[in-house]
Amino acid sequence: MSTLVVRCGTLVMPTETQHNVYILAQDGVIKRITAAADIPSDATYVDAGDRTVVPGFVDIHVHGALDHDTMDATPEALEAMSRFFASHGVTSFVPTTMTAARAEIDAALDNIKVMMSRGTSGAQILGAHIEGPYLNVKQCGAQFPDLIRPANREEYCSWFERGIARLITIAPEIAANADLIDEALLSNVTVAIGHSDADYATAQRCFMRGVSQATHTFNGMRGLHHREPGVAGAVLANDNVVAQLIADNVHVHPAVMNIIYKCKTPAKLALITDAMEAVGLGDGAYKLGPQTITVRDGQARTASGSLAGSTLTLDTAMRNIMTATGCTLNEAVMMCGLTPAASIKLGDRKGNLAPGYDADITILDNQLQVQTTIVGGRIVYNRP
Repeated sequence: MSTLVVRCGTLVMPTETQHNVYILAQDGVIKRITAAADIPSDATYVDAGDRTVVPGFVDIHVHGALDHDTMDATPEALEAMSRFFASHGVTSFVPTTMTAARAEIDAALDNIKVMMSRGTSGAQILGAHIEGPYLNVKQCGAQFPDLIRPANREEYCSWFERGIARLITIAPEIAANADLIDEALLSNVTVAIGHSDADYATAQRCFMRGVSQATHTFNGMRGLHHREPGVAGAVLANDNVVAQLIADNVHVHPAVMNIIYKCKTPAKLALITDAMEAVGLGDGAYKLGPQTITVRDGQARTASGSLAGSTLTLDTAMRNIMTATGCTLNEAVMMCGLTPAASIKLGDRKGNLAPGYDADITILDNQLQVQTTIVGGRIVYNRP
């Protein structure tokens, strides 16, 4: 039996803050949080001192890092991504596919399944996010338009039958795509609206049918107009829908980030990175599917100038949302952990620090920079 003890000068959770307490975990699961603890001689002991202990971050929409992408469909890609994400406080993530031929998506999903079974040395893989190919060409963004297609039941059922899909993004205004919703829900897969040109009324009907999340809100969707609220307006107006947000100050202006925060509240606002393979490497030329993506000043764009994912990390997103909204650290860690976890039905295991939750812990310094990351009770990153 493995035991972890973390001494917390300050423990910040989504709805409360405690001081001078100990987290005790066994075999990767938190057993109790207590004011005093007897530390077993064989325990892994972490003294956080005056640093801040928070729940590990959960990224439910991320494509790649360090010149690797989910669509590479190799163990090496997901392993490298897991280590990099852990260095930014992420303890679990959902590798995200993109519009491609079926064989390529099949390979990526099979690789995710293998790596979930094998395990990674950094952040834990929670499953797959299937973003595309069932999108609307009018809102394709950086998704390859020639391979966008209506949903095919045999195709998507084969993806669901693998048992690792957590989230799928569709444009539900297309009839064949809307028919997918029921099958996804039966397979315990969360459905998000994204890359969609639906009008307000259509989006609301889809929410009533079971779509419960919006992919990178305001990006890749019909925008908010005062006479036609579009997808964005429907997302803001519906209290049951979780809004993903790329909080990089590029995809969404900080003032609009504040509007989303006020409309959705931290319980329905999930920070994501939508990061692509350039994150961690800097400016230059990269690949996203068949396209060449140019990163300049940290912004990833296609040849036509469309944004193509981000070079954001989730710890930076946390700091950005605090600056844009004035929210508390408690609220920020909720948006980085518990809300995204709950949006894919894992809110009873991930995104909080309490008995019964996985011992996924991030330790921040006084500037809210990541110092230490612990996944399942195991230290996977210590800042040099």
